[in-house]
Amino acid sequence: MFSLATVATISACVFLFGLFYSVVLNFSNIVRQAQSGVAVTVFFDEGISDEEIQRIGEEIGKRAEVSKLVFVSAEEAWESFKRENLGDYVDSFGDDNPLAEDSNYEIYMNDISMQENLVEYLESLEGVRQVHKSAMVATMLTSVNMLIGYVSMGIILILLAVSIFLISNTVAIGITVRREEIGIMKLIGATDFVVRAPFVFEGIILGLIGASLPLIAIYFIYLRVIEYLSERFAILNSLLQFLSIQEIFSTLVPVALILGVGIGFLGSFTTARKHLRV
Repeated sequence: MFSLATVATISACVFLFGLFYSVVLNFSNIVRQAQSGVAVTVFFDEGISDEEIQRIGEEIGKRAEVSKLVFVSAEEAWESFKRENLGDYVDSFGDDNPLAEDSNYEIYMNDISMQENLVEYLESLEGVRQVHKSAMVATMLTSVNMLIGYVSMGIILILLAVSIFLISNTVAIGITVRREEIGIMKLIGATDFVVRAPFVFEGIILGLIGASLPLIAIYFIYLRVIEYLSERFAILNSLLQFLSIQEIFSTLVPVALILGVGIGFLGSFTTARKHLRV
């Protein structure tokens, strides 16, 4: 009865962990998508040559913070500005290009938290006139990433503590019930390892079963939820890109199994050692 209760509790903990992990992984993916659209823009001194611009671009591309570097010519910058801002007033400028000196590099980063270091480096380069950055967006996304990390760690620790506590109680009860048999085994010369091993093995089995059952449930629930969201909220498909079940389970399965087995081993080993010491 207590073994079944332990399996059920570990399953519930791993199930909650799996759901939380799936949500966090998708949320982190959304944040990464938002980060990938944030760029630092570098403008050059007037009269700078194309060769010098290319040299600066090569230097910037070597930086560890940089994931992608896009060169935008003055003509491309003007065409983009006209489409987005001028509308029917485009013809009033004729063939003039007010952005003739505004060729630039759009620099996309691997991690938005690296923006400040990158901006300091860019401002120190000779030939760079101005650097535009998205300070508010970078701060917000960095804070969101930190919040996700702290919340994830807190919930994982709580679930881990609850599972270890429950499996420890189960092993302690098992030792109490078998105290007479254990005493006889000790009297005829059984070592602590021989007495302790079955309890540790039992804890590992309980952890393995408790971790496997919720994975099956999460698999079907995740598929149904993604299918439901895609059908009922089609607009989300153009705004958000959910991770596939393969991407989720490629890390969730080993993590959940290690978590379950680890909880079972740790809870049973420490409890058996404590109660068999005398």
